[in-house]
Amino acid sequence: MLTAPAGLMIYVATRPVDFRKGADGLALLAKETLGHDPMKGVAVVFRAKRADRVKIVVWDGSGLVMYRKRLDGGRFMSSHRGRRHAGECRAAVRASGRH
Repeated sequence: MLTAPAGLMIYVATRPVDFRKGADGLALLAKETLGHDPMKGVAVVFRAKRADRVKIVVWDGSGLVMYRKRLDGGRFMSSHRGRRHAGECRAAVRASGRH
């Protein structure tokens, strides 16, 4: 069960990333290119090139955690402006049945 704490800021990277990267590599990428450090209490969502997979990197208070989701069919949609409101991201997690 995934439950995001109240007030958690969720950032969605708009460009696909190399999905061979693990939690540490994605956290470094978020810090250096997006300016958001997952170890400072934010969650960062990355997508694969085909948009059928996402990885979420977040600090849980005791360590860096990476969640991974692969769709059996279809693709994750992105907004036209390249941003999604945190509420939309939470709704997507709830809709996946992993809340």
